Amino acid sequence: MAALRLRSSWLRAAKPFRRGSRLNSNVRRRKPTMPPLRLVVVDPQGHDAMVLLREAAEEASALYPELHDPALPGPTNTPTPPGGVYLVAYSGSSPLACGAIRPLEHKIAEVRRMFVTASARRRGVARLVLRELEVRALEFGYESLRLETGNRQLPAIALYEACGFIRIPPFGTYASDPTSVCFEKVLVHANSDA
Repeated sequence: MAALRLRSSWLRAAKPFRRGSRLNSNVRRRKPTMPPLRLVVVDPQGHDAMVLLREAAEEASALYPELHDPALPGPTNTPTPPGGVYLVAYSGSSPLACGAIRPLEHKIAEVRRMFVTASARRRGVARLVLRELEVRALEFGYESLRLETGNRQLPAIALYEACGFIRIPPFGTYASDPTSVCFEKVLVHANSDA
């Protein structure tokens, strides 16, 4: 298994406590620090990937209850196809986030399974996973990435826009889904003149 150790800006300390403040209850508390993140290529059908997928599915069911059918079996991941990768971000031994790419069309890959546990949100974890997926996509020779998210997942939409993804019309199986919001990003090779 390939691992990549990352330190991110979310480890920065909050503003220090000022002695003598009359409003002690309004003092910002530091988020607990976590060990450096490791991004690991995993089997999408392995234990940690499936735990994260189930948690993502539960959250999606809460956001889109009208689309959830409890009679259907739970979600599953397919094996990683050639030209694809499935990453899990770990803090220590705890899986915090996942993301994957799979081939979509010639020179185009799709970002899939982007998810960060609630306890690790707003700390740059999703941005790190997405950036690593972009690097892997370039290594595979892809020229652009597409992705889909739901119209009620506003933090995800904000992340993708902040990372340079541009909204596009829904593609593929998402074309008939009124809740789908789709994005694309043209990847820039480090040695290009662009």
